[in-house]
Amino acid sequence: QVQLVEPGGGLVQPGGSLRLSCAASGSIFNVNDMGWSRQLPGKQRELVARITRRGVTKYADFVLDRFSISRHNGKNEIYLEINSLKPEESAVYYCSAVVITEWHGPERTYWGQGTQVTVSS
Repeated sequence: QVQLVEPGGGLVQPGGSLRLSCAASGSIFNVNDMGWSRQLPGKQRELVARITRRGVTKYADFVLDRFSISRHNGKNEIYLEINSLKPEESAVYYCSAVVITEWHGPERTYWGQGTQVTVSS
């Protein structure tokens, strides 16, 4: 089994910054793409950013250089720096990881339980 744990999140003032982290653990042979998604109230989950094992990144259009994704391959961790947060961006943020659990095994996507980010004064 593979687990993704996302400590962090919480209450942030408008215009503030936050750093989220996510650690993958368990029966892992290799971790390929990792990413962050978010689900705003009443909306579908949407991709925020993703990063390959080699560090190639891709961001959603709405990010506008305010978000930065990074990873530590040795720890199977990813991070998301979020700046200039807006109240309408209050959401549950989820991390994901494409994991291979054994040699020549298939890839499978795992998700964290989500962490609430609330932007409010």
